[in-house]
Amino acid sequence: MLTDIQIAQAADLRPITEIADTLGLEPSDILPYGQTKAKVPLEVIQERSDSQGKLVLVTGVTPTPAGEGKSTISVGLSDAFTLRGRNPVLCLREPSLGPVFGIKGGAAGGGYSQVVPMDEINLHFTGDFHAISSAHSLLAAMMDNHLYRPNKLEIDPRRVSLRRAVDMNDRALRSVVVGLGGRTGGTPRQDGFQITAASEVMAIFCLADGIPDLEERLGRMVVAYTSDGTPIRASDLNAQGAMTLLLKDAIAPNLVQTLAGTPAFIHGGPFANIAHGCNSLLATRAGMALGDVTVTEAGFGADLGAEKFCNIKCRLGDIAPDAVVIAATVRAMKMNGGVARSDLGTENVQAVEEGFPNLARHVDNVRKLGLDPVVAINRFPQDTEAEIQALVAACEGIDAVAVPADPYTQTGTGCLDLADAVWQALEDDEADFRPLYPDEMPLRDKIDTVAREIYRADGVDFLLEAREQLAECEAMGMGTAPVCMAKTQFSFSDDPKLVGAPTGFRITVREVTPSAGAGFVVAKTGDVMTMPGLPLRPAAEEMRVKGDGTIIGLA
Repeated sequence: MLTDIQIAQAADLRPITEIADTLGLEPSDILPYGQTKAKVPLEVIQERSDSQGKLVLVTGVTPTPAGEGKSTISVGLSDAFTLRGRNPVLCLREPSLGPVFGIKGGAAGGGYSQVVPMDEINLHFTGDFHAISSAHSLLAAMMDNHLYRPNKLEIDPRRVSLRRAVDMNDRALRSVVVGLGGRTGGTPRQDGFQITAASEVMAIFCLADGIPDLEERLGRMVVAYTSDGTPIRASDLNAQGAMTLLLKDAIAPNLVQTLAGTPAFIHGGPFANIAHGCNSLLATRAGMALGDVTVTEAGFGADLGAEKFCNIKCRLGDIAPDAVVIAATVRAMKMNGGVARSDLGTENVQAVEEGFPNLARHVDNVRKLGLDPVVAINRFPQDTEAEIQALVAACEGIDAVAVPADPYTQTGTGCLDLADAVWQALEDDEADFRPLYPDEMPLRDKIDTVAREIYRADGVDFLLEAREQLAECEAMGMGTAPVCMAKTQFSFSDDPKLVGAPTGFRITVREVTPSAGAGFVVAKTGDVMTMPGLPLRPAAEEMRVKGDGTIIGLA
C-alpha cells in the first residue's frame, strides 16, 4: 500500500494557471511560486468581493491518538462537490513544522484526498511561517533593545509579556534567561518561547482584512507593562511598520490544488488548543468570492476549533457558516468507550455505543450555535459494517444525519453521499447562526458560558493571578472582546485523561492574557502549554531526502 507522500509524488499535477482559471482568474491575476502554487494578490480578491458563495465548516469529535482525518474529510468533500459540478473552493490551514517533525505529522489530508504539492505544503511552502516568525522575532529584538537603551518607556523587565517564537517543538525553550554576557549583552531577564502557531502575530495574520488593518493590529499588541501596570504596545516601540513589511507578501493567500484538481487556499496556521485554530480570514473570503461553496475546517474537536470559529472568526470577520460537518470515526467512538488503541481492530459494537455520547455532545454544541450538523463517518479498513451501522443508528436517535464516507481510498467518489447531504442542508437554508454569547457580556461570564455550555463543566475556578489579569484586560478596554480558551484537545475538561463526555468537573483558569491586536482575550486552563515538545521517537527520525531530491518518510 502506498504511503501518503508516495501517492502525492505520483500525482500528475495541473499547472497552477489552470487551477486559477477554474476560479475565473487570469494568469496575470496570480503570482506563481513555481508551476504548482501561487499567491493571489489582495486587490484581485477585493475586486470580486461582491460575490459570496456558501460556507461549510468541517469540525470533529474529540481527537484521539488514532486520528480522525478531519482534513481528509474536508478534501474529499470538496472533491465530491467538484464531481457534482458545484464549483467548490477548499480552505485549510498551513502545517506547522513542529507537528510535522513531531508526532502528528503533516496537515495536507491523506491517501487520495490530499492537497498538493504535499511535501512543499508541509515544509517551507511559500515562506509564510518564516515571515511570521521573523516579524515576531523583530518585535522581541526591538523590545529588548529598548530595555537596553535606555528604557524611556520605563518598561518593567519583570513584566515583559511578549515571549519569543520559533516554528518547532522545543520544550527546552519554554523557559530561558536572556540578556546574559556582560554589559553589552542586554538586560538580563527571564523569558521563554512559544511555537509560532501560538504567536499573536499568527492570530493577527489570520484575522486581518488587509495590509492597513494588519499594521494597525500589530501596533495594538501588548508586549509589556510599566511598574505601575501601564500596558506597553508594539506601537510604543514603533515596530508595527517594519513587522508589516516582513508580512506584506505572506498575507496574500496561497492557491494550490487537491489531487483531483479542486482549487485550495492554504493560508495561516494557528492551533485550536492554544489559539483560535482557523485558516486566514482573507483566504476564506477569497474562497467565498471565487467559488459557489467554500469548505473550511477548524482545528481539533468542535469544543475548540468550531467554538472559536463561530465566536471569534465569524464575529470579528463578519461571516457565518451555512452548514457544519462533524467528522467522526468508529475508532474514536471505541476509544471514548474505553477501548485501548491496540484493540481497535477487534469488532466492538458496544464500545461504539458507549463512546457515542462524545459525538452527541459535539452535535448538541453545534446546534447551540444555530446550526444542525451533518455527521461524516470517516471509514477505516478495520471498521466493520455492524459498527458503522451502530454509529448511524445512534446518530438517528438524536435526529442527526450521518453519512459514511471513504475519502482516503476513494477520494471524492467516496464522499458523494456526504456531499449530497451537505448540499441538501445548504438548500434547506435552515441555518440560524448565532454566537454563544453577546459582546457586552463580562469576560469572566464569557469564560464561564463556554465552560458550562460547551464543555459541560460545573463552573470555573479562577486563580488569583487570573482574576487580577481579567481586571487588567477590562481596564484596557477589552471587556467586549471574545474569549479564546486554551485547553487540552483530548477532553471536554481541562484534564486530558477524562475522555468521552465527562460531567461533574470544574475548569481551572490559571492565566488570562490580552491578544489586543488579534482582538480577543486568551484564557489558559489546566496544564496546557504554548510550546509543545517532541515525542520519544520524533517523526523526524524517519525522514530523508534521496540524491535525486525525492523526500521519504514525510507522513
